[in-house]
Amino acid sequence: MSMKILHSSDWHIGRTLYGRKRYEEFEAFLNWLADTIRQNEIDALLVAGDVFDTSAPSNRAQELYYRFLCRVAALPCRHIVVVAGNHDSPSFLNAPKELLKALDIHVVGNASEVPEDEALVLRNDQDTPELIVCAVPYLRDRDIRTAEAGESIEDKELKLIEGIRSHYAAVAALAEQKRKELGTDIPIVAMGHLFAAGGQTIDGDGVRELYVGSLAHVTSGIFPPCFNYLALGHLHVPQKVNGSETIRYSGSPLPMGFGEAKQQKSVVIVDFRISIDESEELTGGDVSKAINNPQPKIELLPVPVFQKLERVKGDWDGISSRILELSATDSQAWIEVIYEGDEVIGDLRERLETAISGTQMEILRVKNNRIIDRVLGQIHEEETLDDLNVNDVFERCLAAHDILEEQRPELLRAYQETISSLYEDDTKEL
Repeated sequence: MSMKILHSSDWHIGRTLYGRKRYEEFEAFLNWLADTIRQNEIDALLVAGDVFDTSAPSNRAQELYYRFLCRVAALPCRHIVVVAGNHDSPSFLNAPKELLKALDIHVVGNASEVPEDEALVLRNDQDTPELIVCAVPYLRDRDIRTAEAGESIEDKELKLIEGIRSHYAAVAALAEQKRKELGTDIPIVAMGHLFAAGGQTIDGDGVRELYVGSLAHVTSGIFPPCFNYLALGHLHVPQKVNGSETIRYSGSPLPMGFGEAKQQKSVVIVDFRISIDESEELTGGDVSKAINNPQPKIELLPVPVFQKLERVKGDWDGISSRILELSATDSQAWIEVIYEGDEVIGDLRERLETAISGTQMEILRVKNNRIIDRVLGQIHEEETLDDLNVNDVFERCLAAHDILEEQRPELLRAYQETISSLYEDDTKEL
């Protein structure tokens, strides 16, 4: 038995970095991924959500996505399964699903009341079942919880966790039933787009809390034991969940911000393979157990850097020295400068532009901490909206209008609920 799966997620096609478009990077990654699938003889590609960065992707972003799908469909790779993330529009992803299914590309844009829609039996060219995928998309609040007036944050969190647990349990039960009916010992692999407890994030990576007013970070214990591998998306740092080799985040393939600049990005190759030699060492029920609970071989495949990002911090001497080092290597890096020196430099941007003059480097962001300290709480000439998130802006509005401290938490909570509903609103729905 052999089945090689490639697990990826969080492409965020169309994302910009401080106003800079990144389509060349996305295209380079997708070309690399298609080549990787061919070279490694991948049988199935799983994409665990956040294909696009927004629910209304640009024409260029759509072109990259569909061109990639067509290219991979023409390869020996037999299956592609894509589930929606919290950034994706369910209806947009679902729109061509029947057409894509003819290419053995399965898309699940939204949670279904019928588990059958998410328990996919994938068959090879001989029409033999070879893999069952529990293709669970991002579970929106309204999909798994009924809101009640007066419920506490703790009640909300318990209902969300229970909703996620029961949804996975229903899909897993159907997958096990299908495997039993097929009478064949094939792996059951699950997908998901959620926030696991203890998951690692990086400041500035753009990862949102999924359920405002509640962390709702799930533990690995809520997932049914029948899953031979769980392919997760949402967190951008490649990582195991609770130390498990077979419950993983693949992480984003491109750094979403300068905080991820030094992070090694990767995709996961999951190889289900039981050789004859290994089986011969087992007898009777042991062989059945080994096949029914196949332990895949896990390999992390590094993703190349398609656009170098560099964060330069320190005083002026340290910053100018580092820029000189980079220019000496003919660097084409995009740079974020964080000035932390004691000297107040009013013409920091001008100095930096002079320092990179004649090079192929580009400074995308300058943060002058010295001026920020002097003009605390105010937007100044060196600070832009890129330095602030939506909560920062609202909190500054509260302060500017002298709202009482005791009133602010409730107002902030109501504001976050409103923002959450906007994120969850499917702009493609009619």
